[in-house]
Amino acid sequence: MSSFDFQDAKLDSDKELQAALQQEQAKAHFQSQIHKLTDTCWDTCFDKPRDKMDSRTETCMSNCVDRFIDTSLLVATRFQQILQRAASQ
Repeated sequence: MSSFDFQDAKLDSDKELQAALQQEQAKAHFQSQIHKLTDTCWDTCFDKPRDKMDSRTETCMSNCVDRFIDTSLLVATRFQQILQRAASQ
C-alpha cells in the first residue's frame, strides 16, 4: 500500500467519522428538544396528577406542542436567513 493509498483511506475514514459524529449530534439535539418540549408543556398543562388526561389538559398539550414546534421552526428559519445573508455579503 503506497502512502497515497494510506492517506486516501485515512481521509475517507475521517469523513465517515465526522459524518457519524454529526449524525449523533443531531440525534442528541433532537432528544434535547423533545425533553425541553415535554418539560415545558407538562409544567404548563398539568396542574395536578390524575388517573387520566381530561379534555382540557389534552387540548392544552396539543396546543403547547403545536406552538413549540411553530416557534422552533420560526427561529430556525430566521437563523438560516441571517446565515444566508452573511454568506452572500
